[in-house]
Amino acid sequence: MAEREPLGPERELRPDTLRFCPLCGAAVVRRIVSRDMREYPVCSGCGFVCYLHPKIVAVTIPVRDGRVLLTRRAIEPSHGLWTFPGGYVDWGESVAAAARREMREEVGLDLEPGGLVGIYSYADAPVVIVAYHVTVPHDLEAEADAHEVSETRYFDRQEIPWDALAFRSTREALEDWFLRPGV
Repeated sequence: MAEREPLGPERELRPDTLRFCPLCGAAVVRRIVSRDMREYPVCSGCGFVCYLHPKIVAVTIPVRDGRVLLTRRAIEPSHGLWTFPGGYVDWGESVAAAARREMREEVGLDLEPGGLVGIYSYADAPVVIVAYHVTVPHDLEAEADAHEVSETRYFDRQEIPWDALAFRSTREALEDWFLRPGV
């Protein structure tokens, strides 16, 4: 999944680190521009108000016979820890289509996402994570893509490696999944 740890204040794109206008390249200044009395970066040249929004991450929780498929990350952040297949939603792509694409790319399963499990966001993270349930038929096997995923494995509730989960959203989505009726 593409959720990541901060790069540090000098390298992360946030409203307080934006220095130049993305439209004309002029310097930005911080100004109150709305009734909510919040300060935003505003271009000193063209006046463009630079609203920065979180990125959307789509993940799937593939399940077969009540067992959840987790992937071991082969890349940073959280290299070696467990999470779900997932990644950023591309421009012009629906969240559900991104979830399907990421699952196909990372574990070779081309399945339609089912119901929504949850939406997870945090004040200190520049992402919003949308988690879908996917039922995996018995005739399909997951295969790690080797670039982003080093291993895939199905876990029942008692086997989940809770201390080795990659992200806060992974833990919360698993907890929400297991709270569903009939799980």
